[in-house]
Amino acid sequence: MAGKCIILDDYQNVATKMADWQTLDKSLTIECLHHHIRDRHQLVEALQQAVVIVVMRERTVIDRELLAQLPGLRLIVTSGMRNAAIDIAAAKEKGITVCGTASGSEPPAELTWSLLLALAKNLLPEQHNLTGNGPWQSSLGTTLAGKNIGIIGLGKIGQRIARYAQAFEMNVYAWSPHLTAQRAQEAGVTFVAEKSALLAQSDFVTLHLVCAPATQGIIGWNDLQQMKPSAYLINTSRAALIEQGALLRALENNVIAGAAVDVFEEEPLAADSPYRQSHHLLATPHLGYVSDSNYRTYFTQAIEDINGWLAGKPVREL
Repeated sequence: MAGKCIILDDYQNVATKMADWQTLDKSLTIECLHHHIRDRHQLVEALQQAVVIVVMRERTVIDRELLAQLPGLRLIVTSGMRNAAIDIAAAKEKGITVCGTASGSEPPAELTWSLLLALAKNLLPEQHNLTGNGPWQSSLGTTLAGKNIGIIGLGKIGQRIARYAQAFEMNVYAWSPHLTAQRAQEAGVTFVAEKSALLAQSDFVTLHLVCAPATQGIIGWNDLQQMKPSAYLINTSRAALIEQGALLRALENNVIAGAAVDVFEEEPLAADSPYRQSHHLLATPHLGYVSDSNYRTYFTQAIEDINGWLAGKPVREL
């Protein structure tokens, strides 16, 4: 089937370098879009000739309205096996196949731990910048050994964080809406039956839940008030897990000591977003899954998905 395979949001201009695209069926020509297209009309125009689109996680919303304007589209490939930005039901109604890829838990866990360490050692930009003639030793770090970490969500990433914390001699506690004492015990962590108890005793709280109706806004303003004034919150999972506006309000009012976030309600983050101005906040541009190993997996398996679909045998279909 002749046509275009368009790769969306290739921000780092690496998509064609991370896999052997020469193995892709020669009937398709590859085109990469390196900048996010926010305007819907421009996006429709850019995708008009697409038979296949390859999307990176949830950078671009592929909804029913957009699909209705892309009559030639036949296959969507997404990195990962979940993508809340794709209306899979609408795609299937239009006869569009949707496939995914594997995704490693190591990169997001490593970023989470990097952010936690940065908070603990007060490595915020306003505190440490030796490029100028700034202050010397103006902050006090936190020793992790003996501190309490509360993990909300004990899946693959949460369990990896637990092992990191144990290596740093921290006391590890976990809670989630469906976590059981047995599962916590199997992971070698202490089960906490109530969210409020975990928040009240933790020096660091890190979120590792899938975003669903039951977990949306699972950390609200009242929850943040239950945390220690000296505690830190880390969210590298989904922005919607925290009630919109609650974290910024907590930081402005010194309810908690600080936070680190890698995910936002709107991405890319707007230039005038208050997240860019908040004190005691370490913010990164959704780097959790952005790594060499994940990208090699994503794009190698994207090619497999496309060739499988062309052969009439889709793989990893969602």
